[in-house]
Amino acid sequence: MIDFEKRKKQLQAEFNKLTCLGNIKEPLGNGIYSRYQNPVLTAAHAPLNWRYDFDPQTNPYLLERIGINATFNAGAIKFEGKYILLVRVEGADRKSFFAVAQSDNGIDGFTFWDSPVVLPETSEPDTNVYDMRLVSHQDGWIYGLFCTERKDPHAPAHDQSMAVAQCGIVRTKDLLQWERLPDLKTPSPQQRNVVLHPEFVNGQYAFYTRPQDGFIESGTGGGIGFGLSKSIENAVIDKEVIVDNKQYHTVYEAKNGMGPEPLKTEHGWLFLAHGVRNTAAGLRYVLYLFMTDLDDLTKVIYKPAGYFIAPEQTERIGDVSNVVFSNGWILDEDGTVFIYYASSDTRMHVATSSLPILLDYVMNTPSDGLRSAASVETILEMVEKNRMVSVH
Repeated sequence: MIDFEKRKKQLQAEFNKLTCLGNIKEPLGNGIYSRYQNPVLTAAHAPLNWRYDFDPQTNPYLLERIGINATFNAGAIKFEGKYILLVRVEGADRKSFFAVAQSDNGIDGFTFWDSPVVLPETSEPDTNVYDMRLVSHQDGWIYGLFCTERKDPHAPAHDQSMAVAQCGIVRTKDLLQWERLPDLKTPSPQQRNVVLHPEFVNGQYAFYTRPQDGFIESGTGGGIGFGLSKSIENAVIDKEVIVDNKQYHTVYEAKNGMGPEPLKTEHGWLFLAHGVRNTAAGLRYVLYLFMTDLDDLTKVIYKPAGYFIAPEQTERIGDVSNVVFSNGWILDEDGTVFIYYASSDTRMHVATSSLPILLDYVMNTPSDGLRSAASVETILEMVEKNRMVSVH
């Protein structure tokens, strides 16, 4: 028989050490953003009382009863002075659910609230829910848009992987009580990565979408779409316009989609998106930035070449390798931008930058010439510019 109380104290001590772990900025970097040495959330951050039955009568060996596999793809918001992550938590049973974690400084000390989010269901229950984007809207509500997954009713009996993805919508005032609204309706067979624009557009609710034909492959769909709905209580988009499309031999050639809500700046709306390309080792997910016109949200005015953040070192290892994904960032009052991203569908990280630096990066970094020769020409222009600077 084990020493129950001793094992319980050991578990608590290790948990406390993890949740009190500080985070140190990585040295130097590329000047655009700073990475940090430690993830901000891992599966081990899930509260012990979610995982362990602490009754010695029903769990005499103090076994972990409910396994947590990953914490990733978190929405983000500043709420009542705290940095809040609405985290996708995946259990060992492969079901995802949402939970709120908070930090005082946004870079370490993230701890989960006592209980996971109780998400209301529609008349057609969700099999799985994930990747919620949080948006504080002009109408006074905080909205959460997430992917709701259900088994494809047309799937043959032998195929248990075919699914239908749509956009679920909830809203809240306190992040505790959530009101479920009907799923978004669009012309596309499937939807992922839907984001609500934070302001009304022509008196309507504006959505960024990612239309696709199938559950995994975008097919004839793909690209970041845009559409309007007169209502949020019964949101219907009649027409989707592609804002940013897939492009051959780029980091977003297979598919691309929105990250979090765009940030409003004096120069335009700043977007963080993810791009996907296929490789011999499988799909590779990276993040990139672009900007649209302040008044015409479908008009891209700046778009640097290549990726903004790609997986590095241990970030490349996990359940789905070689992936970074973001659906949450926070612009602080002092201009600091906290970029929350997941690596390999396993853990959460933070990178920090500032709005002036991100604007400089987006507006002054060369765009993609879409040919090798054009890339060389861009480098030669930089070399010549630097030569002239050194001469003078």
